[in-house]
Amino acid sequence: MKKDGYLDIFITFFKIGLFTFGGGYAMIAVMQKEVVENKKWIDEKTMLDLVAISQSTPGPFAINGATFIGYYKSKFLGSLLATIGVALPSLIVIMLISIFLIAFQDNIYIQNVLKGIAAGISVLIFKAWFMLQKQLKVNVINISLIVIAVLITLIFPNFSVIYLILITALASLIHVYLLRGKVNDWVFKIILDFL
Repeated sequence: MKKDGYLDIFITFFKIGLFTFGGGYAMIAVMQKEVVENKKWIDEKTMLDLVAISQSTPGPFAINGATFIGYYKSKFLGSLLATIGVALPSLIVIMLISIFLIAFQDNIYIQNVLKGIAAGISVLIFKAWFMLQKQLKVNVINISLIVIAVLITLIFPNFSVIYLILITALASLIHVYLLRGKVNDWVFKIILDFL
């Protein structure tokens, strides 16, 4: 890949990291817009798979997503530049905030700005869900898993998210493997290889 291609990866993920407040779920919409719609580096199906894998693996979505897309685009160097690009703005902001923490604590204007950003984050999360739900194949199993997961979190607020992910992943594997008799999706093939 040309040098400007690597620079494009770094700048793209630097912008994503710089203009995304709220982390993981809020970043999905921005990443979708930039890498699927604008750059066309991946398609919507791959983005949906990326979200599932990134949320199921250790670490924040931003790092996992950037690493995956960077590798998908330009192998190791692409993943390295994408990961550094998406993490660098947060590092810079945290360093600046830590320097001026005392001034930010009591400043009413800064507190109001942060409250406004927090309100906007919920809109970004909803937008990400709305865009990604179009890619889901709506069937009884998917709807059942969503309803069961929501009920578990409402009835048992201290129920571990890790167990919830494992339960839904296992239910999906059983559905695909037993009911269909074969595995068509590459994500399930990878998981089954580990089992």
